[in-house]
Amino acid sequence: MSAGGAAARLTLPGDPPGGRRATAVWGIGVSVYFVAVIFRTSLGVAGLDAADRFDVNASALSTFSILQLLVYAGMQIPVGLLVDRLGTKRVLTIGVVLFTAGQLGFAFSPTYGTALASRALLGCGDAMTFISVLRLGTRWFPARRGPLVAQLAGLVGMAGNLVSTLVLARLLHGVGWTAAFAGSALAGVVVLVLMLLFLKDHPEGHEPEPFPHRGAAYVRRQIAASWREPGTRLGLWVHFTTQFPAMVFLLLWGLPFLVEAQGLDRGTAGGLLTLVVLSNMAVGLVYGQVVARHHGARLPLTLGTVGTTAVLWATTLAWPGAHAPMWLLVTLCAVLGACGPASMIGFDFARPANPPERQGTASGITNMGGFVASMTTLFAIGVLLDATGDDYRIAFSSVFVLQAFGVSQILRLRGQAARRERERLVASRVSSVHVPV
Repeated sequence: MSAGGAAARLTLPGDPPGGRRATAVWGIGVSVYFVAVIFRTSLGVAGLDAADRFDVNASALSTFSILQLLVYAGMQIPVGLLVDRLGTKRVLTIGVVLFTAGQLGFAFSPTYGTALASRALLGCGDAMTFISVLRLGTRWFPARRGPLVAQLAGLVGMAGNLVSTLVLARLLHGVGWTAAFAGSALAGVVVLVLMLLFLKDHPEGHEPEPFPHRGAAYVRRQIAASWREPGTRLGLWVHFTTQFPAMVFLLLWGLPFLVEAQGLDRGTAGGLLTLVVLSNMAVGLVYGQVVARHHGARLPLTLGTVGTTAVLWATTLAWPGAHAPMWLLVTLCAVLGACGPASMIGFDFARPANPPERQGTASGITNMGGFVASMTTLFAIGVLLDATGDDYRIAFSSVFVLQAFGVSQILRLRGQAARRERERLVASRVSSVHVPV
C-alpha cells in the first residue's frame, strides 16, 4: 500500500464516530453556508441590473464584488482564530446576522455608496461560514472522511449558486430589485433559528482539550505555527490557482461576457452559468471520492484542472471571428465547473499538516488564496474593459498571469509538503500502535 493510500485509510485514535447525528448537525451548519453562497453570488445574476440601477461603469460595478471579496479575504485569518477560540456555533451566529443584514441593506440601498456598504457587511458575515463548516466536519466525522466531507460542503455551496442563477434571477425580473433581495434575506432568518436550536460544536465525549488563549501572543503563535507548515502554504497556492477562474465568471463577469462579447441572449447565458454550477456539483463528488481513496491524486487533479482551464480559455479568447461557437462555450463552462472542487484540494493539503487546535487558522490561511486571486482578477478585468473599450479578449487574458504565478508556487512547495506529510504519517502509525484498544 502506498503512503497516500495508507493516509487515506488511517483512523486516528479519538476520531469522532460520524453517523446520522453527525450528518444532521453538520447539515444545519452546511445550510448556513448554502444561504451565504446564495447571497454572495446574487450580484452575479444582477450585474447588468446593478449597473443600470446605480448608473455605474464596469470598474465601479466590479468594485461591488472586489470590496465583498476584500472583506472576505481579509477576515479569513481572524475568523480562523475565532473558530479555534470560540467554537463553530458562536462564529456562525455572528456570520448569519451580518450577511442577512447585508442582503437586506442591499435590497433597500438608494445609492451606490450604501449598496457598497451593504456588500461589505455581507462579505464580513459570509467570511465566517465556510471555515466554521470545515471545523464542524472535523469535529463530527472521522479524519478519513475529511476530503469527502469538505467536497460535499463545497457542493452544497454550489447548490446555493444554482439557486441564485435559477431562482433569484427570475425573481429579480419578476418582482423587482427590492422585493427579490429583501425576500431572499428571509432565508437567513430561517437558518439562524435552526442553528440556535439544534447546532452543537462537537459530539459528547469528544470535547477539544483546553488550550490557552492569551491575547496577541496566542494569535502570533497560531498564525506562525500554521504558516511554518509547507502543507498550509501549498494549500493556499492550490486554492489561489484553481478557484478564481470560475469565481470571477460566476460572481460578476460571466453574464456580461456571454451577452456582450459572445452575443447570447440572457436566457442562454443563464443556462451556461447553470452548467458551470451543475458541472461543479458533479465533479465535486468525483474529486471527493478520488482524493479520499488516493491522496497521491491531489496534485495531478490540481494541475490537470488548471491546465485544462487555461487551454479552454485560450481557445475561446483566440477564436477567429466575433463569437466563439456554442460547443466551445459549453465545453468552457463545463471545465470551469471543475475549478471549485479543485480548490477544495487545498484544504486536503493543509488539514493533515496541522493539529486540531490549529485547523481553523490553517483553513483561514488556505481559504484566503482563491479569494485574493478572484479579487485581483475582478479588478483587472474591470480596469482593462474600461481601458480597451470593452475588449473582453484582452481583459480576460489577465487570468493566465495569475494561473502561471500560482503554478510556480505549487511546484516550488510540493516536495517540502510531501516530505513533511510522510513524517507525520510515520509518527501517527507509531503512536497508534501504543494506543490501548
